Amino acid sequence: MSTRRHRVKPWRPLRWPGRSAWATLVTAALLLASGCAPVHPEWAGEPFRLAGGSVTGVYYDYGQQLVQKLSDDFDADVRFIETNGSVDNLRRIAAGEAQLGFAQSDVVADAVAGAGEFGSPLPIRAVARLYDEYVHVVVRDDSGIRHISDLAGRRLSLGATGSGVSVVARRVLAASGVDESTVDDHRLGLDASIAALTGRRIDAFFWVGGLPTPGIERLAAEVEIRLLSIDADAVERAGLAHAGSYREAEFPVGAYGGDQPTAAMTVPNYLVTSADAPDGLIRDVLTVLFSSRTEIAREVPAAALLDRRLAIFTDPIQLHPGAAEYYRGAHG
Repeated sequence: MSTRRHRVKPWRPLRWPGRSAWATLVTAALLLASGCAPVHPEWAGEPFRLAGGSVTGVYYDYGQQLVQKLSDDFDADVRFIETNGSVDNLRRIAAGEAQLGFAQSDVVADAVAGAGEFGSPLPIRAVARLYDEYVHVVVRDDSGIRHISDLAGRRLSLGATGSGVSVVARRVLAASGVDESTVDDHRLGLDASIAALTGRRIDAFFWVGGLPTPGIERLAAEVEIRLLSIDADAVERAGLAHAGSYREAEFPVGAYGGDQPTAAMTVPNYLVTSADAPDGLIRDVLTVLFSSRTEIAREVPAAALLDRRLAIFTDPIQLHPGAAEYYRGAHG
């Protein structure tokens, strides 16, 4: 039998973590105890800003909800910026004044091409296709206005300066054979347009938004309104002239109290970021966007239309690399 002896290792004192490692352990323990996720490095430092829209529109409600979810999940300083809409949002992103923003796909097409409201191409990328927006043309029910062609010579709000509404409104008029120079153009945002129609200071206003748009819902509860149809030929002409951005649709019967189907035009809506946004940050945004979809939809019905299978279709703007990586992982 072997008599090999087992060597006993000499005793050494226990080595405690260094100061920096100790601080890391303590921080992690506190975060676990509080139930908070550790702050991603890219969420630290300067406030993170999301460019939304006006108070009475879907962008505002959707943006407020998303900002709150991002703030809670990353314990970060995330802020909502009230804006005039798509054009304004994209300019803010390009200038570094916002890191995220909502924008209509037709306005995005102009921005990446340096056309329309944009003197040169903007360095922007898509995060997700969110939902389709409906072009609303709203009149009082007691007005004699029945068709888009009846808007010639009338007092209209074509949307606020810097909004996607103003872009679409001019295109709908042109596609419908209405000379823009014949209308009395009031450049008002949605809340101001609602007040002006209620007070009979304008005869009609344009709006582009998800269904239902909160401000128009409230207007319909106080004043009998009607939505004008945008016929299929006008939608086709607008689409052919502007990179196929527009599609035929129909307002559901009962929308805003109406009892007749109304032909409509839709345009996709995107969540957009800057080309140089960190990949990790964009992956974080998408993780929260999809995980909180059902909860946000309780307050913003349009959020329920978010679909992973459709979110990647953002032509003519490229997906941000962080977004492309997220979707590959989500489908893998």
